[in-house]
Amino acid sequence: MAIDLNDEILQDFLVEAREILDLLSEQLIELEQSPQDEDLLNAIFRGFHTVKGGAGFLALDPLVAICHISEDVFDILRRGDRVADESLMDTILRALDVINSMFEKIILGEDPEPALPTLIDEIAAFKLPASSNSDTAPVQDNLPANDSAQVSDDVQKEFEAMLQSTTAEEPLVPEETMATSPDDITEEEFEQLLDELHGKNKAPSTPLIEPVVEMPENKEVASGDITETEFDQLLDELHGQGKGPTAGVSKAEPLQDVKEPEAAVAPKEEVAPEPVAAPTPIADSKVVTDDKKKTKVVAETSVRVDTKRLDEIMNMVGELVLVRNRLTKLRSGHEEDEMTKAISNLDIVTADLQLAVMKTRMQPIKKVFGRFPRVVRDLARTLKKKIALELVGEETDLDKNLVEALADPLVHLVRNAVDHGIETPAERAAVGKSEEGLVVLSAYQEGDHILLTIEDNGKGMDAEVLRKSAVTKGMMDEESASRLTDTECYNLIFSAGFSTKTEISDVSGRGVGMDVVKTRITGMNGTVHVESELGSGSKIVIKLPLTLAIMSTLMVKLSGQAFALPLSSVVEILSLDLSNTNLINGELIVLVRGKAVPLYYLNEWLIPGYVKDESHNQNQHVVVVSSGHQHVGFVVDQLMGQEEVVIKPLGALLTQVGGLAGATITGDGGIAIILDIPGMLNRYA
Repeated sequence: MAIDLNDEILQDFLVEAREILDLLSEQLIELEQSPQDEDLLNAIFRGFHTVKGGAGFLALDPLVAICHISEDVFDILRRGDRVADESLMDTILRALDVINSMFEKIILGEDPEPALPTLIDEIAAFKLPASSNSDTAPVQDNLPANDSAQVSDDVQKEFEAMLQSTTAEEPLVPEETMATSPDDITEEEFEQLLDELHGKNKAPSTPLIEPVVEMPENKEVASGDITETEFDQLLDELHGQGKGPTAGVSKAEPLQDVKEPEAAVAPKEEVAPEPVAAPTPIADSKVVTDDKKKTKVVAETSVRVDTKRLDEIMNMVGELVLVRNRLTKLRSGHEEDEMTKAISNLDIVTADLQLAVMKTRMQPIKKVFGRFPRVVRDLARTLKKKIALELVGEETDLDKNLVEALADPLVHLVRNAVDHGIETPAERAAVGKSEEGLVVLSAYQEGDHILLTIEDNGKGMDAEVLRKSAVTKGMMDEESASRLTDTECYNLIFSAGFSTKTEISDVSGRGVGMDVVKTRITGMNGTVHVESELGSGSKIVIKLPLTLAIMSTLMVKLSGQAFALPLSSVVEILSLDLSNTNLINGELIVLVRGKAVPLYYLNEWLIPGYVKDESHNQNQHVVVVSSGHQHVGFVVDQLMGQEEVVIKPLGALLTQVGGLAGATITGDGGIAIILDIPGMLNRYA
């Protein structure tokens, strides 16, 4: 069967099921720590049941089959017939992996393949209660894959019992009602019941047999007739007070008057009531009734929007930012008060609009953090370590594109902390630590950036071991390695091919991965560095902008041409003082607070045919930027100030040119190239 990805129902299922499956992964790990948690068991049961129901509606039979049998297992668990032990959790987590793989195939428009029979049989073995003996019949699992029309044994028994109660000695209506009214009702009573059903239009939440149940024992009013005055009063209750569909006849004062023995009973012909239509409920709303029985209409507060539409809005806001920058530039040449005020107001409104649109693209980083409990759990079992994972700041919002791009780098960093950082229980006990290690993954916002940290309380890093490893692998000579600070040694782990592992395993030891992590993060205009203390643990800090669409930059000029440096990489700005420069091993350096910083003239790299003119040196500036774990100085001709720019992609001919991140339109209408600092250093330095 071909899967139609344009089906709106299928798309709704994919969105909902993805959220449920991500949540199930977290809940299953949490259940392993609290196997008796009834709320958690019920939540997991509902998760499998919901995915099964949606898949059954779409005829995704393989997905229905494995969700159904997993649901059965959790039905046993929540009834208390079995406790979730380690082997059960291993099997269910494997089942969840299979469900996720089926789900990925559905997203690609492919038919999911059925789960292996061995896995189904392994799951089915846990459907037997833990206390079952040889005399207990095994649970039957002969249901077809699409079992939406099947009725369970328990439900069938309850249905048969209900049938017996209706045909035998147990009536469906209360005994007091049966005592005051016979089994057969008169024509007048039947008409009254029709009035109750259609004329008064009771809400489903109001019991339909309520008027019959509340009839008094007095035989004189057993027919349920009311006077014309009482009927008018009832009409006032329905229309005069504007009751909603759920209010209807819930207020029973008029009916209570009928129960009084002295109330007059008018003939049926004199009343002649007409059907009364209840007010129509408002579409797409919820009706809420407060303590005073006044109904309130609460509108839906969320709407699903395609991310492409959000991207289009973000692009238009970006263009508005460019126009704002242009007007701000023009304002500097005029002194008119009215124009200045208007442009200032536009500046404020544009900034607020930009922030509001950015928030629509934001997602909590919990979407990424949710996968790590499973990663740490499986890796700890493989390495025979005891490790606890703590997540902090899961609700921190980040641009949707960054959330998706961060997934793989963070997984590698967490795996690295578990493998390299945390010791085995025996090693930890030998140095007086608890056998269980701790990995803390945290996120928090700092200005217009977000900081992510991966911290462990393991053995930390030995700077001397890292120096020797760098020399052994031929990355630098002994003299250069000896000049490295401890922090610079820690950041050597991001060098390609660097590893301190002497044995290669399926987890690490090949010296690949950390350099890719750094490349990915710098590609998102972010930075990463390492802090460590031998014997106490390590911490990796990642700093990222909140969004990739709009960037804060430092605008500079080189030979009259504007260029933009990412402001997140700028450390400080100095006036060029040639007396502080020296040549060391043929490389020009400048002393900044007693520390040697490599110095490069950007004109020589970026301006074709540039001829160095010593007479301009006194007017030039040095922009100190950070690249990884080192600081570098760039000599520029002129500083133009800070500016928010919209990143525009370069043409196909320029995409392969190193050191260029994109282009933007400046406030004066010109074009400025946005520089990629790591790419520039790799190409020219």
